[in-house]
Amino acid sequence: MRFVHLDRDERGVARLRLHRPEVRNAFNAELVSELAQAGEELAAENGVRVVVLSGDGPSFSAGADLEWMRSMRGRSREDNLDDARAVSAMLRTLDELPCAVIGRVHGHAMGGGVGLIAVCDAVVAARDTVFALTEVKLGIAPAVISPFVVRKIGRSHARALFVTGEQFDAALAERIGLVHLVVEAGQVDAAVEAMVDQVLAAGPHAVAAAKRLPELALAPIETATETTAAVIAELRVSDEGQEGMTAFLEKRRPRWAPRSETSAEPGAAADGSR
Repeated sequence: MRFVHLDRDERGVARLRLHRPEVRNAFNAELVSELAQAGEELAAENGVRVVVLSGDGPSFSAGADLEWMRSMRGRSREDNLDDARAVSAMLRTLDELPCAVIGRVHGHAMGGGVGLIAVCDAVVAARDTVFALTEVKLGIAPAVISPFVVRKIGRSHARALFVTGEQFDAALAERIGLVHLVVEAGQVDAAVEAMVDQVLAAGPHAVAAAKRLPELALAPIETATETTAAVIAELRVSDEGQEGMTAFLEKRRPRWAPRSETSAEPGAAADGSR
């Protein structure tokens, strides 16, 4: 792939990197297509346990490439719909990956870049990162990314940032839940790796189930209580669940935990029944 690089290691960690550094990793049709392709590949691979999403060069992503957006003026409404739907489908593919997705954010995260952050499960950002949803300044709107951004930061913050298009810093991004950990620029990689280690200490199927829980829990209460009860019932009797509980009681690492993992020692803490 030309604009997206995908590498994997023996631990099941995949590193998905945007690679248009000369334009701050701005989206064009090819980058969107390659991100979707990478997401589909990762979803089909049983051994992938964590995806780290990042951007090469000085910024995470400047959002949509304005030259690409402007070129759509002479195209039909159906062409524009197809183009927007492709971005939506790409974001949904990444959002629904059955493994943890960790965002590594630095430099600038604008427009569609914020959309990419919104589909990550956990995000580390450099303290000097600049964020913005500036579409209204260009006479357009953050429409395609809005379902993901609103789910991440809520209606109130989304409306304020959507209509003002103002830039905001990492402290605000953390406060509204867009990112989860803000560190100095030189500490980003170490913080990301610490998150990766935490995920690798967890059961892969448990992680896949856990990331679905927020959506299940927001269903009407009668439905939510039944579906979430089914989740724990299935996990408790699964091979993975039985191995995890047995390993804890025997004060040893479960089979899925890398031998180099140090962040979660057996017997350190447990509640795991609910």
